Amino acid sequence: MTRQASFEDAELQARIDAAARSSLDWLTAREQARGAGTPAGAMAFSPDHDVSRWPGMMLPGTYNGVICRHLLGGLDDRDAAEKRALADWIAGFATETGAFRIPGMDETNSFKKPDPDETRRYIDFHVTNYALGAIEALGVDPVAPAFLRHYLDPTCLKAWLADRDLRDPWQEGNNIVNLACFVLLARRTADAEDRATIETAIDILFDWHERLQEPTTGFWGIGQCLDARRLLHAMAGSMHNYHLYYACGRPLPYQEKAASYVLSRDPVWHSACIDVDEVDLLVHAAEAHPGLAPEVAPWLRTKLAALLSMQNADGGFADTLTETWRQDGWVDGYVEAPGVSTTFATWFRWIAIAMIDDFLWPGRRRWQFRRMIGIGYRRREEDNA
Repeated sequence: MTRQASFEDAELQARIDAAARSSLDWLTAREQARGAGTPAGAMAFSPDHDVSRWPGMMLPGTYNGVICRHLLGGLDDRDAAEKRALADWIAGFATETGAFRIPGMDETNSFKKPDPDETRRYIDFHVTNYALGAIEALGVDPVAPAFLRHYLDPTCLKAWLADRDLRDPWQEGNNIVNLACFVLLARRTADAEDRATIETAIDILFDWHERLQEPTTGFWGIGQCLDARRLLHAMAGSMHNYHLYYACGRPLPYQEKAASYVLSRDPVWHSACIDVDEVDLLVHAAEAHPGLAPEVAPWLRTKLAALLSMQNADGGFADTLTETWRQDGWVDGYVEAPGVSTTFATWFRWIAIAMIDDFLWPGRRRWQFRRMIGIGYRRREEDNA
């Protein structure tokens, strides 16, 4: 390493540490703005969040913020009883099926697909994954939702997979990683009989992936080679599917081709989702294929500088500077103006920053990534089949 490179690395590291302190202060401010009757550690979604008008948004405000604070090491000194009380409060949003739901967001005002059952399932899966992730970040062992039992039946799982619409691979990537997350969560505590059932479900999931992956790109999705937008969405969805491979310790086919696509893109600021998808894909690819590192490392350095430069003055991060942010699937529901710092975007931005730091300078900071697959997960050496 040259002296100039060493100086540039030290400068980037100092910027990361300063940005982390600023974001932790921002998260504390969100806690101070929490609604009445909520426990310590609960968070408003943004500085503009009217908690009296949108009390349900305290749930995503909190689960995003808690996992972000955990990633940054900001929960380490919290009182155990306080963390338990917050975990219990989050758990109170679960229905009898184990699905977590945002109050005020229901079947009458939600849309992701024309089929209302598909809409409800998509939203339930998403909110449940993140809520359980926050509970785990607070030091409480999460429990797989009761509704998972249906999908552990091989016939039901195969039927559900057959209905995945790969014209929208981004949405389906979320569906599949969320369900796979619950399957792997159940495997942690399964007895011998249940573990056999779970392993069968995992084999079915891998069989589906192996049959439908596009070898020229490494992605899943119909029409991905027809235009740039479809290819981008195939990448964004497939990054989620990849987590199943990482967590089970299985080699990912065509991983170098997927990395080649991301490396062809400019390492600039995009939306919070696209940025973390790109970084996650490249970091895991370069670790699996060390020959990629000489090309991946400078790309990530440039991306890191771009991410840090876009931190808002208040210490948080925005999703984009040009588009209104909407709670996913909520028709005429909660929105944020462009450029506003939110717990969602702040967490997603920090996942990308932390993964880059952890790849470029392993062990420099004690980043605490999620164990559950989905956004925020980072493969660990102990992950295996």
